Amino acid sequence: MNSGAVGARFTGAAAYSGAIYWVLLGLALGVLSACGSGPLRAPVATQRPAAVVQRDVAGVVDHPHSRWVSADWAELPGFDEDSLFEAWNAWLKSCERPVPPFTVLCGEVRQRSIADPQEQRAWLQERLQPFRVESSQGESSGLLTGYFEPMLEASRVPVAGFAVPLYGPPATLAQRKPWFTRQEIDTLPEAQAALQGKAIAYLASPIDALVLQIQGSGRLHLAQTDGSYRWVRLAFAGTNEQPYRSVGRWLLDQGLVRDASWPGIKAWLAQNPQRQQELLWSNPRMVFFREEVIADMDAAGGPRGAQGVALTPGRSIAVDPLSIPYGTPVWLSSPGPLTSLRKLVLAQDTGSAITGAVRADYFTGWGNEAADLAGRLRQSLQMWALWPK
Repeated sequence: MNSGAVGARFTGAAAYSGAIYWVLLGLALGVLSACGSGPLRAPVATQRPAAVVQRDVAGVVDHPHSRWVSADWAELPGFDEDSLFEAWNAWLKSCERPVPPFTVLCGEVRQRSIADPQEQRAWLQERLQPFRVESSQGESSGLLTGYFEPMLEASRVPVAGFAVPLYGPPATLAQRKPWFTRQEIDTLPEAQAALQGKAIAYLASPIDALVLQIQGSGRLHLAQTDGSYRWVRLAFAGTNEQPYRSVGRWLLDQGLVRDASWPGIKAWLAQNPQRQQELLWSNPRMVFFREEVIADMDAAGGPRGAQGVALTPGRSIAVDPLSIPYGTPVWLSSPGPLTSLRKLVLAQDTGSAITGAVRADYFTGWGNEAADLAGRLRQSLQMWALWPK
């Protein structure tokens, strides 16, 4: 298994250093007993904003997976310190696919995109009401983790060292629910026939492929059949609708390791290489992709989240949409220990492990620093939803 660049013939592109790679995999594979995967994207059409089901005179708003309690602006930690500029850019993205009741605010949001932070802050206080997000039991503390967009080397066709396929959705995906498991895809002629001609690209490692599927999208430095290279994005296009299972949890449940960190998994794989396939098959979920051209790597935005808009590093979060509707501005407070985050973010994505009232996955971006932060981010969280008055 390969922890750094994937081969001498693929040089000069962004590849993860070994140290960062193993750190991020420790989270991405869900190896900690209480840690879920990064977001596995769900099709935009199947994700609905949370409905407000009840509001009482005490300023409490009930949602299916949370309750919101009316709060004062003074309760928001660091509210006077955030520059807001990057958050405003993320909000403009949300206005490309606005969700009621924020639709009516988008004109004002655009008008204030070049305003100074003081003006933007004053507008927020005039037009929005903060609500502290809590569980139905009144718990206001939760969990913040991070996710990112992997950058990997790949080949357009299977060649020596690049033989692990990444597939587009098969034609029969909607006809059979759930579709074949990961093991069945690898072993059943019927499943293999359905995927004939659907391979978009080939990676060097099945673990790389699993990481890409867990994160939901990624950038590939792709070798073309004519010998040229280009960057492309593989975006989420569906799953086999099988349940996600953590390979780290599988090792723990089997009593095969006591250390379910990535170094522990790596050590186990080094001693048991013949069981790598069994390890992979313990997670039956398979993710399918679609290819998107990246014309300018420097100008490229993030992948599209479940709201259907491009994610903004450091300003987009994945949430449970039955707790916080897509498009909602959220004041996020997470005091550390890794990093202190007190800032305005936008709820623009979701994930299979992102469930419950006070739960968020913080989009860190792409590249080594983003991978490192996402791989280590796991700390306490409070959130305030900002809702139109």
